[in-house]
Amino acid sequence: MPLKLIVETPQENTDFEYIYEEKNHKEAPKLFISGPYMMCETVNKNKRIYSREDMEKEVDRYVKEMVGTKRAMGELNHPESADVNLANACHLVTTLKLDGNYVVGRSQVLSTPAGKIVECLIKDGVKVGMSSRALGELKEENGVNRVNNMRLIAVDCVADPSCPSAFVNGILESKQYVVKNNGELEEMYEAFEKSLSKLPKHDVESFLKEQFINFIRKIK
Repeated sequence: MPLKLIVETPQENTDFEYIYEEKNHKEAPKLFISGPYMMCETVNKNKRIYSREDMEKEVDRYVKEMVGTKRAMGELNHPESADVNLANACHLVTTLKLDGNYVVGRSQVLSTPAGKIVECLIKDGVKVGMSSRALGELKEENGVNRVNNMRLIAVDCVADPSCPSAFVNGILESKQYVVKNNGELEEMYEAFEKSLSKLPKHDVESFLKEQFINFIRKIK
């Protein structure tokens, strides 16, 4: 089953805390952002809903594999892929846990160029927040898309997260991925190219015809 790239922003009127922590006078204070990063069991403004069971399972995996190993970095704004680009990393998620129907997180703003931009924006009074980037299967039920088999990629820092971002979401969510046996992600067009290159020349036409028919069926 191909997985869609999905981005979610918190509900409107979501408040994030910006906290400076100073260890001693010799070190510069560190900036942290905390607040609700994701939610479940409630239809969000993107008309999607996540089950608590699925969300809890994925948060546990992400904490163990990414947060616990200090690899849970997020980017400044959403990129157009399911990869995390280290050059654009601006924060590191330090804690992530389920609290009721919300996944509450805390992030340290990094001293990278992108992190410095985030810090300057906050100092200048700009409202920034967090928006999740994940893969999942979408199943429509009574006008609402239920997300199954969620796989959290990152939590990105975005400006004014309560505002709709339909244009960005439309670009991102047009992409599809598959999870290979070793857990790596592969974008669908790459899988398509690889399968096409392995075909005998006389089978290419029939293969393309089949793929075209499948594409038409999906967009109906």
